[in-house]
Amino acid sequence: MLERLMLGVFLNDQPTHRLNFGNGKPTPHPLVANQGWIIPPGSKGSCAFDEPLDIMLIEIEPMVLQEVGMQRPETIAPMVGDFDPVTLQLAMAAESFCNGGTIYRETMHRALAAQLTRALAVRPEASQIEDIRMRRIIEYVHDNLTADLTLGSMAGLAAMSGYHFTRSFKAATGKSPLQYVIAARIDLAKELLRTTRLSVAEICSRVGYNDLSRFGTDFKRAIGATPGAYRAR
Repeated sequence: MLERLMLGVFLNDQPTHRLNFGNGKPTPHPLVANQGWIIPPGSKGSCAFDEPLDIMLIEIEPMVLQEVGMQRPETIAPMVGDFDPVTLQLAMAAESFCNGGTIYRETMHRALAAQLTRALAVRPEASQIEDIRMRRIIEYVHDNLTADLTLGSMAGLAAMSGYHFTRSFKAATGKSPLQYVIAARIDLAKELLRTTRLSVAEICSRVGYNDLSRFGTDFKRAIGATPGAYRAR
């Protein structure tokens, strides 16, 4: 039985990878590089593979997850397959910082724990929206905050024109697509400011901004304080 949450990122393809939970029979879960799994603490199971395995394993203590808001980490569902871009980026960074000393390792693990808390949580806002297309867009936005999210890409995913998508999205969420994306990015930035020692510039990049000045302006407009002042509270 696992005592900690375990995240495994496969660094090479595993076409015959098999996985089982509990005492069940292993079932095929082919994975390619940069895919993997997240297994909650308290789980039982095993994985099997035929090819030489190159994998990055990260364990996170339940106490760390609880500190950043995941109150019952043992209740989350196991995840197998693609990671969202932010989780993958932070996992790779956490691994690279492991040789940098305890403070670096703890900082990156805390940032990763905060991201997992956000990524694995059920989003009430999405679950309350009846239009399945809008629910899909909300999940897409949260999974791709670091990407160059455009009105065209979101409208295309919803199979709607830009005009009709904008009207439908605002009717469902109360915000325009741009307002929603900014709010989601600011929420993630607040988590990282509270739970990590990453610089404001690093957080700016990790939440999808490529302009530090614009990030600061949007953050202050939303929160009423600069990122630095918010962190100092």
